[in-house]
Amino acid sequence: MALLPFVDVKAQGDTRAVVVWLHGLGDSGHGFSPIVPELRLPADAGIRFLFPHAPERPVTVNGGMRMRAWYDIKTMELTSRADEEGVRESAAAVQQLLDKLISDGISSERIILAGFSQGGVIALHLLARLPYKLAGVMALSTYMCAPEKIKEEANSVNKSTPVLVAHGSQDPVVPLFAGQQAYHVLKNAGFNPSWHEYKMPHSVCAQEVADISSFIQRRLLIQAES
Repeated sequence: MALLPFVDVKAQGDTRAVVVWLHGLGDSGHGFSPIVPELRLPADAGIRFLFPHAPERPVTVNGGMRMRAWYDIKTMELTSRADEEGVRESAAAVQQLLDKLISDGISSERIILAGFSQGGVIALHLLARLPYKLAGVMALSTYMCAPEKIKEEANSVNKSTPVLVAHGSQDPVVPLFAGQQAYHVLKNAGFNPSWHEYKMPHSVCAQEVADISSFIQRRLLIQAES
C-alpha cells in the first residue's frame, strides 16, 4: 500500500514531536493546515504537523459524487453512517503513516493523532486498536464507528492516553449526542477522554483552537520537560 500523501508543515528546527491531523468529508489536508499558526505554539516547540489527504471515492449520500473521503456514507442514520469496511481500510492507511514516522525515529509517545468529523472516526478507531502508545488523541466534531465492538476489539495500550473530545452544541451535521455517545463509550471501556462543548456548528471556534493548543502543549512540551 502506498503511503498516504499529506501536507507537511515542518517544525522550526529539529522535529521532536508530530501531530497527524485527519480532515473531514470532501476536504483535504489543505483544509486544516492553516490552523498551525493560530495555535500559537512556542517557536522552539519542535512540532511537525502532517495533514494527510483521504483517497477519492464515490459517496452515496452525495449522489455517488467522487470526493476525498475516509469512507463511504450510505445513510445519515448515525448507527450505520460510517461504512465499517472503509473505516478499517483508512485506519490501516493512517497506521502505515504512523508506523513510518516511528521507523524514522519519532517515538509513538511523541505523536498526537487528531481528526475532524470523518477524520475523528478514524482517530477513535485507531485509539482503541493501535499496538503502541500515543501522546494523545483529539476527536473533533465526530462520532464512533461500531461502538458496540470497542470492548471486544480494544487493547489496553492507549487506555490511559488523554483524549480530547470536542463538539459544537449547534452541530447540524454530526449531532451533539453523537459526540457525547463517543465520549461515554470511551469512558465505559476504560479509556481517558475529556469532554469539551462549544456553542458552534460543525466547525472550529476560537476557544476550541485555544484548548487544542493547550492540549498539544501539555502532551508534547510539558511532558518533554518533566
